[in-house]
Amino acid sequence: MSINVTVLDNGLRIASDSIKTVETVSLGAWVNVGARDEPAHLNGISHLFEHMAFKGTSRHSAREISEKIENVGGHINAYTSRENTAYFAKVLSEDTPLALDIIADIIQNSTLEQNELEREKSVICQEIRQTVDTPDDIIFDYLHEAAYPGQAMGRSVLGTEEIICSITRDTLHDYISTKYAAPQMVVAAAGRIDHEMLVELASKAFGNLPNNQSNHPPSPVRYIGGDFRQERELEQVHLLIGTEGYSYEDNYFYAASVFSVLFGGGMSSRLFQNIREEHGLVYSIYSFLASGKDHGLFGIYAGTSPEEVSDLLPLLYKEIAKTMTGRDFSEDEVSRARTQLKASLLMARESTSARAENLARQLIVYGCPISVSEIIKKIDAVTTESVQMVVDDMFSNPTTTVALGKLASVETINPFEHANT
Repeated sequence: MSINVTVLDNGLRIASDSIKTVETVSLGAWVNVGARDEPAHLNGISHLFEHMAFKGTSRHSAREISEKIENVGGHINAYTSRENTAYFAKVLSEDTPLALDIIADIIQNSTLEQNELEREKSVICQEIRQTVDTPDDIIFDYLHEAAYPGQAMGRSVLGTEEIICSITRDTLHDYISTKYAAPQMVVAAAGRIDHEMLVELASKAFGNLPNNQSNHPPSPVRYIGGDFRQERELEQVHLLIGTEGYSYEDNYFYAASVFSVLFGGGMSSRLFQNIREEHGLVYSIYSFLASGKDHGLFGIYAGTSPEEVSDLLPLLYKEIAKTMTGRDFSEDEVSRARTQLKASLLMARESTSARAENLARQLIVYGCPISVSEIIKKIDAVTTESVQMVVDDMFSNPTTTVALGKLASVETINPFEHANT
């Protein structure tokens, strides 16, 4: 492997994936802090700081942050998820020191200026409203809320307008000072990068981060399941059916991934072929496996017209029922799904951004890099029997159902129980 990892005395992990055939570097700082780590009264604070990080530091104004990167043809961005916050850039190789310096600066030296804070609160409130107005976006927040009621994992990354407006500069500063510690962070880079240079740069840029060992791990995630329905004047009915899946660390993660691909992961999948192609009842239908370090959520999404819901649901139940009858999976379709997963993995290797992010995620989840050959070996080990096992396991769990739109024709029913009748 072209991967190297160094751990500084303060606990910061520095990882590089050297690719000599490119001229660029994708790099960033991935922080093992997200919405899952927030108390209920501060829901959304991680995302709020992600915004504020770009609004000026003791060394750079907000305009200078973007101009310095764009002056060299690079770009910089960030995101917050339920488990992580990431700050990343892509630049030409020779501009690596500049990019890493900017990222370190915005994470550690944000001034959190009061006027900027109030302005950004307003921006995030607009983002919250926009998300609520986008049914095929907000429905996934509702899925998590129903699957993990009363837990941080079930709360929105964005928070609520009321909470966001209540967060003060001091609260924001104290939260980040506690959470953004060196052991919680990975600096990763992929592309034309020299590891020793990266370590030297990161040591200078992040060497003063505290070695805060008092950070308590988040509470365990408990999948419960439930039902959420919202009557709305929409052109489509948006449906999500979920159940407990598998975490990244589970031995059956790859078997569940193979099942998700063959069931609803592409144009050759069962859901697409039978419900869209054969019956024309949907424009969009797919399955997914959303996994974390210690939890997983398997789901099926479909969008259809209110008039066709009554036709869609029996077909969807029928497809679920077929997987639960035993010995339903052929070696050909399992092999095709394995090949799709492996191709997706190898195609992602052509992106420096994907490689840097994947490297950081592996260090956060597993504590070490995982080679491509090892992942492929695990995918190849998936059998028709192991796929059937994960189906029987997942579909025996309580269901989470979410529906948005005109719902007169949407039954209140557990589709997995229905599939067994």
